[in-house]
Amino acid sequence: MRFATYTTAGETFYGAITDAGAIALSADFPDWPSLREVIEADALHTLAQAVQGRDVTHTLDQITYQIPVPRPEKIICVGVNFPDRNAEYKDGQAAPPNMSLFPRFARSFTGAGSPLIRPPESPQLDYEGEIAIVIGKGGRRISEADAYDHIAAITLCNEGTIRDWVRHAKFNVTQGKNWDSSGAIGPWLVPFTAPAQLDDIRLTTKVNGELRQDDRTSRMLFPIRRQIAYISTFTTLVPGDIIVTGTPTGAGARFDPPKFLQPGDVIEVEGEGIGILRNTVEDEA
Repeated sequence: MRFATYTTAGETFYGAITDAGAIALSADFPDWPSLREVIEADALHTLAQAVQGRDVTHTLDQITYQIPVPRPEKIICVGVNFPDRNAEYKDGQAAPPNMSLFPRFARSFTGAGSPLIRPPESPQLDYEGEIAIVIGKGGRRISEADAYDHIAAITLCNEGTIRDWVRHAKFNVTQGKNWDSSGAIGPWLVPFTAPAQLDDIRLTTKVNGELRQDDRTSRMLFPIRRQIAYISTFTTLVPGDIIVTGTPTGAGARFDPPKFLQPGDVIEVEGEGIGILRNTVEDEA
């Protein structure tokens, strides 16, 4: 089952996505105006039941995907989380004992099918394919053993980055990670029901059909259980929060010469059992 937030004819809906099209469900649940409230109510299973026997309400060519969870309180990203990714930095340092983290704002992401926007201030728009998890049950100081119980759903992320802006300061990368519509999340949420959905799945990124990133979640330096435990140590996680779990080696900046994104490029992030997040690139108007 796949659930998405989408717009059509100027209206926003949430519903199920099938091969034949979208089945709008939001009008049936006025107490849950968005998928964020559905997640807060632990009600993705209710949506799954409501889909049964329903006809498609919108064809796929009628809809525009939005980021699946609108207005999340927090989007926290994990940096340098694959062994080869650490080596890419060529600084001679071993993998750190604790994970690198940074925030992203919801405005910095667009939905599947919409273009990533390259700003006039820099041509160095880069891609980073990642798995993202959506918190379903909030908590503080969550143990690794219990961490998966706090996940409602999984999705995909292209954590688009303006490379020269991540090096504008000594201690942070925030300004290179938060340009409006520089990244994407989606296209939908897949309810999380079993550890096998995350423990060892393949994650790839292609640019114009060329395979650029290819790794498995089992090779993460900081597994997702540990991410949830560590992050919840210093901040309370709430339903709808998104954790973007890290990208493999192969981002455009690491090629010689770099392969930054250009207008017209097509980027496809694929996660085994999740789907494909596909976006193009446009210059800011």
